[in-house]
Amino acid sequence: MRLRKLREEEIELLKDFLYEAIFIPEGVEPPDREIIELSELKIYYEGFGTGKADHCIVAEDDDKVVGAVWTRIMNDYGHVDDETPSFAISLFKTYRGRGIGTEMMKEMLHVLKDHGYRRASLAVQKANYAVRMYEKVGFKTVDENEEEYIMVCEL
Repeated sequence: MRLRKLREEEIELLKDFLYEAIFIPEGVEPPDREIIELSELKIYYEGFGTGKADHCIVAEDDDKVVGAVWTRIMNDYGHVDDETPSFAISLFKTYRGRGIGTEMMKEMLHVLKDHGYRRASLAVQKANYAVRMYEKVGFKTVDENEEEYIMVCEL
C-alpha cells in the first residue's frame, strides 16, 4: 500500500469515491449511483484541480487506486468559512478497518499545513463509524444538527 497524489487523468475517480463515501446505515438500500449528479454532490468533483485548496491523495494497492482523500473550499455540508478546506474521504469496503484512512487523513493534514491553511473541516453523520477516526487525527466537533457533526481540525 502506498499513498500518492492523484494524477490529473484520474480525476474521474473522485466520482467513484464520492459514491463510495455515502454512508448507508445498516439495513438501508444504497441510493442509485445517479445521486452523485445532484448539484450538492457535484461540488465535490466538478472542476477539481482548479481551486487553490484542491488537493487529493490516493491509496494505491497493486497499481489500483483503492481510496482517496480530497479537499477543496466549497459550500458543502462541512463548510465553516471561505478560508477552510473541507474534507472528503473514501475507501473501498474491503480496505476499511486497516488504518489506511487514518494514514490518508494524516498525510492530507500535512499537505494543507504545508500550503498555509490553519484548519480543515468536514461533516459526518453521527452514526458513521469514521467519527472515531476523525477524532483520532485531531478533528473536534464544533457544531451539530440532528444527523451530523461538523468537525474542525486546527493545523
